Amino acid sequence: MKKSIAILSVMMLTAVAFQSASAQATATQNVTLSVSAVYKISTSGNPSPLTITTGTAGTDNLTQVTDNTTTYSITQNVGNTIKITAEMNSALSSGYTLEMSLGSSKGTSVGYVDISNATSGSAVNVVTGIAKGADAAQSIGYRFSATASAGTLSSTTKTVTLTLTN
Repeated sequence: MKKSIAILSVMMLTAVAFQSASAQATATQNVTLSVSAVYKISTSGNPSPLTITTGTAGTDNLTQVTDNTTTYSITQNVGNTIKITAEMNSALSSGYTLEMSLGSSKGTSVGYVDISNATSGSAVNVVTGIAKGADAAQSIGYRFSATASAGTLSSTTKTVTLTLTN
């Protein structure tokens, strides 16, 4: 009889263990995912002052000055028709010319572009056809030139705005 009770106990424990192993509890969730349009652009800082100090005797064009010490970076996930435009807070007077150029490994650099009169509503393209992704530490170049007939220009600060747009 002890053997029968022992066998019966083992059978009951096996049944309970089997029932516990086969019993499951589950729960489900629906997760909604999305990625919004991302346009990000930043610069590394400000260029050095551009000061013209010399020219050539007998010519009206003074010796231009350049700066290539700053960079910009972008991230965009929208498309391959994105571009960067440039504009200034106010135009330069006649006889003074400010040009800028942006390098790019994701798009097509337009090269040096005159931004002297590119103000709000008249921004100029500086990089076009930018592919999706990131473009980091790309060069920004400035060239400043003037004519002697324009006269002197007191130190003035212009704000150049770069816009990543489609």
